[in-house]
Amino acid sequence: MVDFNIATVLTPEVALTALALIILAIGLLVPPGARKGIMPLTVFSLLGVLGYTLYDFFYGSKALFLGGMYIHDQFAVYFKVLFLVAALLVVLSSGGYVQKLAEHRGKFYSLILTATLGMMIMAGAGELITMYVGLELMTISFYILVAYLPEDARSSEAGVKYLVLGATSSAILLYGISLIYGLTGSTQLTEIASKIGTNLTPASFLATVFLLAGLGFKISLVPFHLWAPDIYEGAPTPVTAFLAIASKAAAFAVLIRVYLLMMNSQAFSGTGITLLVVLASLTMILGNLIAIPQTNIKRLLAYSSIAQAGYLMVGIIAESVAGIKGVLFYAMIYVFANMGAFAVATHVSEKQDSDQIKDFAGLIRRSPLAAVVMTASLLSLAGIPPLAGFVGKFYLFSAVMDQGFTAIAYIGFVMSMVSVYYYLSVVKVMFLGEGEGLPDIPVHGAMKFTMVFTMLITLAIGLYPTPLAQMAFAAAQSLIK
Repeated sequence: MVDFNIATVLTPEVALTALALIILAIGLLVPPGARKGIMPLTVFSLLGVLGYTLYDFFYGSKALFLGGMYIHDQFAVYFKVLFLVAALLVVLSSGGYVQKLAEHRGKFYSLILTATLGMMIMAGAGELITMYVGLELMTISFYILVAYLPEDARSSEAGVKYLVLGATSSAILLYGISLIYGLTGSTQLTEIASKIGTNLTPASFLATVFLLAGLGFKISLVPFHLWAPDIYEGAPTPVTAFLAIASKAAAFAVLIRVYLLMMNSQAFSGTGITLLVVLASLTMILGNLIAIPQTNIKRLLAYSSIAQAGYLMVGIIAESVAGIKGVLFYAMIYVFANMGAFAVATHVSEKQDSDQIKDFAGLIRRSPLAAVVMTASLLSLAGIPPLAGFVGKFYLFSAVMDQGFTAIAYIGFVMSMVSVYYYLSVVKVMFLGEGEGLPDIPVHGAMKFTMVFTMLITLAIGLYPTPLAQMAFAAAQSLIK
């Protein structure tokens, strides 16, 4: 690995920065009635950056930038592809929603791009301060996005809650970083493990706990999950989708690097693996059980996303290429399955002004496409074949069982069966509910494309997972080497 030119390593990041500034300027300078072109501009620009990033994944080289502060490898590029796909789908599904925000339309899309930029920096960070800068760029963008509906009391409340709790978690994470620096004199991930030594001291244990707590908040691990349901319910639905999908994936990108390159030293390994096993088990169990009585679709998906974080933790516990491959594969298919579910939730919320599950009654007759997409997405999240979620969970559970952690695999399997109950409760309402007095809500335009695309990809990956599995395997290998 050698230092590369900044233009080679940071092309997607530079492009997103320029695009965010351009769209912000358009939103400030162009009259409100002439801003309808902002969404198409954002979509086509994201497609261009995504195309370059995919090319970079297959034909780029592993490289270090600024002496290892920033890493350009297939692992980072894989997550950049994931973030761009998620941002693209959110933009496509938010067109009708943002029509209500004509005055602030440019700022909305600009903030989506700056949040994506922060996620990219997190995925490529090779040292803790760079990671923290990326995390704060992402989080500050989300503070604004969550509270983006000033006339909506729930949105304002969610924004304040997220600001207070997010700032607290960031402070805890930063304190953990300061302890690591005090112990080792370095924030470089590759240097920390060698300088920690072989003995676990109280200070190094405390640093481990603080790092896991700070990242656990972003991932919504139990017991750091309490913020998620209220924020997910109160935020604008497209923002909730982006928060549940992309920000969680960005935190996992950091956690994988931190754990494999730093905490998986001789001093940290035993403590680290024990903490991860406990957190993953609690997250899968509580996330699924508390989802059962929910009556609001966004709160149900919030607890579902908490449980999904537990499944993803299983792959990290495996501490192998197969385990990391499972995490990467599942994270990508999670984007499409969850985005499909949130696209339907956004459409119903926009047309009926309700997030209650009972108001999905008779959706199969009122909006057949939306009902079918929601069903396919929920069954994929539950891990039902032949959808992509089944393949993802198979990779995760088989990897951890190969390493001897059979108990947590059994917990994951049982909790997946539990999740089928509350997912099917939504399906039951859509197919068997009467829906009297509720309007027909056909799907058109970009929202229709988003729903169909996410459903087809979810089915296609379930039937033929090899291409994505090969990408995930290559990305995992680039990290382990």
